[in-house]
Amino acid sequence: MFRLAQNVVKPTLGRAFRAPAAISSLHTLPDLPYGYDALEPHISGQIMKLHHSKHHQTYVNALNAAEESLAKAQTPKDLIALQPAIKFNGGGHINHSLFWKNLAPESTGGGKLEAGPLKDAIERDFGSLEELKKQMNAQTAAIQGSGWGWLGYSKKLNKLEIVTTANQDPLLSHTPLIGIDIWEHAFYLQYQNVKPDYLNAIWNVINFKEAEARLVAASQ
Repeated sequence: MFRLAQNVVKPTLGRAFRAPAAISSLHTLPDLPYGYDALEPHISGQIMKLHHSKHHQTYVNALNAAEESLAKAQTPKDLIALQPAIKFNGGGHINHSLFWKNLAPESTGGGKLEAGPLKDAIERDFGSLEELKKQMNAQTAAIQGSGWGWLGYSKKLNKLEIVTTANQDPLLSHTPLIGIDIWEHAFYLQYQNVKPDYLNAIWNVINFKEAEARLVAASQ
């Protein structure tokens, strides 16, 4: 989804340093596949508008700025100094781009887990959807500070697992199937400091069809 510099720092000092090639194109804010108010009453239109048009846009802008600086970097030290910004803002762009597709209005199937590979895998690895919700909500609520709760697929183990990541770190160890944003900007205007209410509500608009498509693709 975004391009990170490869082979950034060569191990041998004294070799001529070459800055990375110029970034070929800028990242852009993806359109939502539904209206800002389409997830109400579970997620308010006010939250969705701010979350998408302000917070995600900020990550996109900062990622573009960091990549532009990366292309102009003159020394390995310059490159190293840019890595936190690329990781944070690149992760924010990746995570939110996945998150919007993770959600769907109830009128188009949001919150409904139908028979199929995903339901089979959830029942195999957690016993039931309700048990998955219980475990994932508990682990996501326990994140200290900001971060993400994930239902991920381990191809190595052929198993679904719950994973959490801090801040805007993307999920790299598993294929992300469902991600829940536990940053305060995702819920505070509506749920204030009551994280459990937000976590319970968001399952009503989870796009299980999208999650299943990700699982099927990753399983091949």
